[in-house]
Amino acid sequence: MASSTPVEDVMRAKASNAEDRPIIRYLVVITSEQFRSKMQPARHRMVYALLKEEMERVGGIHALRLRTQTPEEEERRKARELQEERGETGAGSSHE
Repeated sequence: MASSTPVEDVMRAKASNAEDRPIIRYLVVITSEQFRSKMQPARHRMVYALLKEEMERVGGIHALRLRTQTPEEEERRKARELQEERGETGAGSSHE
């Protein structure tokens, strides 16, 4: 099946090679403009819809942990992590 995104390509390649291996758990971080104005459950449904076949078949993806974010959310997360590395604390910082 042809895919429409690089993330889908990677996940399909990993899933297709997992049949003879132990259970593999994935952490997938996806940054996309398509997530704008969508809550986390809707974002996750978008990703699961792309991976439906791999998750249903024997030997496919067993465990998948997602972090879905917009480019702006990614930048805020990176800035927060940088502050934490420097030992800085920002008043009023929010965690997603």
